[in-house]
Amino acid sequence: MDKAATLTWLRRISGDIASVTIKRLEDTLPWYADMPPARRSAVGLVAQAGITSFIQWYEDPNSTPWIAADIFAAAPRELLRSVSLQQTLQLIRVTVEVTEERVAGRGNDLREAILLYSRDVAFAAAGVYARAAGARGLWDARLEALVVDSILTGEADEELPSRIAALGWHGHGEVAVLVGTTPPQFDVDLVRRTARKLAVDVLIGVQGSRLVLVLGRARAEGAEGEEEELGFQEIAARLEPSFGPGYVVLGPAVAALVDASQSARAALAGFAVARAWRSAPRPVEADDLLPERALAGDPLAKQTLIERIFRPLQAHSTDLVTTLWSYLDNGRSLEATARELFVHPNTVRYRLKRVSEVIGWDATGPREALILQTALILGSIGTAEQVRRRAPLRRPQR
Repeated sequence: MDKAATLTWLRRISGDIASVTIKRLEDTLPWYADMPPARRSAVGLVAQAGITSFIQWYEDPNSTPWIAADIFAAAPRELLRSVSLQQTLQLIRVTVEVTEERVAGRGNDLREAILLYSRDVAFAAAGVYARAAGARGLWDARLEALVVDSILTGEADEELPSRIAALGWHGHGEVAVLVGTTPPQFDVDLVRRTARKLAVDVLIGVQGSRLVLVLGRARAEGAEGEEEELGFQEIAARLEPSFGPGYVVLGPAVAALVDASQSARAALAGFAVARAWRSAPRPVEADDLLPERALAGDPLAKQTLIERIFRPLQAHSTDLVTTLWSYLDNGRSLEATARELFVHPNTVRYRLKRVSEVIGWDATGPREALILQTALILGSIGTAEQVRRRAPLRRPQR
């Protein structure tokens, strides 16, 4: 049979091939049978387009070298999201099998043409899905950058939760922000793989030379059958190799992702002054840089020092505040402090122990002594300002 007769025959039986293909899909592919009618119809259109496209390609393969890609133009956009690449390849295989069975005995040339064309269709399908994945990846990257920027600036709006959900954020509970430098060769996939191993969700923001990671729990705390969750300090230590040279600062944990701007502000403020602490560890917690942040004018650091150190000590006992002041002013000498306060050195030791129990900082260490002294200075300044504001104005005497 010559090519013209074969083409005429193929056009005549194309409808039968499409009908048999649809029936075969229903019988052999469970996922197709479970589809809603509208989507089954869309898949049928794709199969019909493939058969028609093959006939056109068989007539003149050189004139339409990319006609295989046009097969998927008949599919609605939502079909691409509901049918996977694996399912698409199964659809192609069934269509080719039915076509081969129908044209059996018509010569090897036609069979080879079917095999060659099916290969082109398979590559075209892979290309369609690859482009869709690439476009989705670019969209996700832009959305992720927008979410991270909103967290850093604190300009969250009503759409932030929906944007976070669109990124597939599974984190819940506490969140912390990690800030450092961007390495010359930044491997985003490595960061995400490491985070998954640590049972942590992560949002990544690259802002020039600055790298920001928003970390959140990916499973419920204390879930049965699960290993004990790592603290954010340990998580930051595991992710630290992904940063470039320089300081890496971890913000304090906050209750939820919508509150992450608080952790971000602290981390960014700490990152800006980390060089002022010569022996700062990597990573370093933002709260360990409270003195440097306060000296740089960070209002959050000043408020934290006053509320977490000065006020609890003042509310507990004035003796603790007085002893701590004297101890720090006397170069952390027990004997000099005892002489100034007219007490025994053991009394000073006891009071310093009580200070540590009340606020969690130990005044006997040089770094923590700096934190405590800064808190005392800020607290005293704040107290003096409150007294001045409360003092009544005196009328001048005549």
